[in-house]
Amino acid sequence: MDYLYNRWVSIKERFKNKFLFIFIDFDGTLVSIAETPAKARLSRKVKNLLREIAGSPSAKLAFISGRIIDDIKNKIGLKNVIYSGNHGLEIEGPKIKFKPVVSPDFRKVLEKLRDDLIDKTSSFKGILIEDKGFSLSLHYRLADKEKIPQIKTIFHEAVIIPRVRNKIRVKTGKMVLEIRPPVEWDKGKVVLWLLARQVFVSKNLPVLPIYIGDDLTDEDAFKALKNKGLTILVGEPKDSHAQYYLKNPNEVKGFLKRLSLIVSP
Repeated sequence: MDYLYNRWVSIKERFKNKFLFIFIDFDGTLVSIAETPAKARLSRKVKNLLREIAGSPSAKLAFISGRIIDDIKNKIGLKNVIYSGNHGLEIEGPKIKFKPVVSPDFRKVLEKLRDDLIDKTSSFKGILIEDKGFSLSLHYRLADKEKIPQIKTIFHEAVIIPRVRNKIRVKTGKMVLEIRPPVEWDKGKVVLWLLARQVFVSKNLPVLPIYIGDDLTDEDAFKALKNKGLTILVGEPKDSHAQYYLKNPNEVKGFLKRLSLIVSP
């Protein structure tokens, strides 16, 4: 994996005569990871850069987040962009509105697991259990590090039966364990779906997808866009499907600044 700015000259060449479809995660990418999801704040400078890019006729922005869609919309607060929440289970944007049909049985399973996990982790400090309607997240960032293996064991023991029965799916992220519906849908699939729509609309103008993310859940998108676009991991270089890396959200801000200058009319 190469540091993006070491390859900037060749990367910049790829942008010529292309429509740029930019997919961006939120937490850990546009903003630093906060102690709790509610404390994350998008800076005014980054928001202005995003607004400039979104206003360009040669670019489109899509925010792909694990947060519920209303939350990510409120955090970013831009119009004429695409928002995807719950790792692609919810999508809203110009001429797009999609929410999955989740069976009452899944909600019953999710609610039972939520109550069970709340009860079994009540003695641990620093645990946040977030019911996101279509999914459930157990955040343990603030928990005692020595207690984390025990917390993970409690979680996996709680979900093992519905997981084996294919009533749920489990994903891991940065200091979070997630329960999702048993459907073949993730950040990679939503990105390919949105990209196909844009390719159809753009007709003769080639579309270059750019995906920027920091989490394990973004690996699905990095893998899906292999040999199709530009994929950028935010954080220390590691084993990843991404082609390039940027060190932190501040470097993402610098990259967005360069993109805003490239797509300016």
